Amino acid sequence: MRRVGVLTISDRGAAGEYADRSGPLAAERVTAATGWAIERQTVIADDFDTIVQTLRDWCDAGLELILTSGGTGFAPRDVTPEATRAVIERDAPGIAEALRAESLKVTRHAMLSRGVAGLRGRTLIVNLPGNPKAVGENLDVLLPVLPHALDLLTGRPESGQTHRSV
Repeated sequence: MRRVGVLTISDRGAAGEYADRSGPLAAERVTAATGWAIERQTVIADDFDTIVQTLRDWCDAGLELILTSGGTGFAPRDVTPEATRAVIERDAPGIAEALRAESLKVTRHAMLSRGVAGLRGRTLIVNLPGNPKAVGENLDVLLPVLPHALDLLTGRPESGQTHRSV
């Protein structure tokens, strides 16, 4: 069983001003598509240091996949990509490029997404948008490649199936 975390990054969500819908949607979709249980799920504010510390803690705890939602736009407090870059050791640009490319087929606003993806040790971190509809669209692209990506990253096949290398 893979170890997965879903981190929603939102000032208003962390303050309790609205109920997070993006994080629960991501968790539900990952579990439905893969059978993986979500080990950690929380909402934090758009604060660089808090994001960095949470990502580091979750990586150090052995999570293999962390999906973030929110904080990837142009607003002054949207610092999720910068915080993610401060944590990752290796970029995975193809993931972010694929998510944006597919999202552009739905809306031109996708070009405003600054989300990144990368690796820290044996953890894959992927930034998703904060909008629930966009989260679902991004997961349509991401979910089919996650088992193979995590097999490669962790060196252990989840399903026992072999995958063709890229």
